[in-house]
Amino acid sequence: MKNRNSWTYIKNIFKILITASAIYWVSQKISFVELKNAWNECNLWYVLLALLSYALSQLIASSRLNSFLKVIGLHISERYNLKLYQVGLLYNFFLPGGIGGDGYKIYFLKKHYAVRGRKVLSAVFFDRLSGLWALSIITGCLVIFMPRLAIPNVLTIGILIAGTATYIYFLRVFFSAFLSRFIITHIKALAVQGFQTLSAIAILYALGFDGKFSPYLLIFLVSSLVAIIPSILGGAGLRESLMAFGAEYFQLDPHLAVLISLIFYIISLSVASSGLYYVLRPQRMGAERLPSADEVEQELEKEE
Repeated sequence: MKNRNSWTYIKNIFKILITASAIYWVSQKISFVELKNAWNECNLWYVLLALLSYALSQLIASSRLNSFLKVIGLHISERYNLKLYQVGLLYNFFLPGGIGGDGYKIYFLKKHYAVRGRKVLSAVFFDRLSGLWALSIITGCLVIFMPRLAIPNVLTIGILIAGTATYIYFLRVFFSAFLSRFIITHIKALAVQGFQTLSAIAILYALGFDGKFSPYLLIFLVSSLVAIIPSILGGAGLRESLMAFGAEYFQLDPHLAVLISLIFYIISLSVASSGLYYVLRPQRMGAERLPSADEVEQELEKEE
């Protein structure tokens, strides 16, 4: 018990140091005065559109997870699954512990349904993997429309096809059950990433940008990879540092790049905060209280 707690503390301290370092690095690359001026001049109607687009992406993401859960024989209502998803989003921001929001989903499903944690873990894993696949597809499409990268279209398309074929082969050999819902789950995965890309486009419009969107969208999508890594405060500072680095590499406006990331972070935080309702009223989740990170880790360790 003592060793486990010590390891949890070490991991959290490490995450805090990474977050603090990322925020410090970004602060050395931009002017906060320019960021403030750009924010004051942005069109809030487009920000609202970006918020709605992101919220819709999370509704679809919740439904995608439920589709994977059905594969393992776990049939729960979309309503309960959405509640669970909202709590997971909140925990990814504020209570990451060593497991992230996915660990809490697995805990709740194990506690309320007769299903092994490893089966739920496989469903959650492929839910994340489908998102990574969709992110790769959309990123590849952007690369095709960016001749300045000097990457042959044949190479980009070939990599996407080869990667998809390898992914499907992996599923067929080791997790064939998930192939039964491959089309619907991956259409939803593309929709999730598509609406998040639309959210970024709306943010660019909100900031009055009228140049080429593709370079900013490319670094935005690449920076989205940090979203799959459990981190302190939902990856605050990490996405911004990647956006600033990408802007520097492509010779873009670093202030615009960082502001896109910051507004998107505020939007995602706002949507995730909807899970606070179930923290205050856990009875709506069928529980007297929500578990601590230690309780969840202890329960999940029983599966190992």
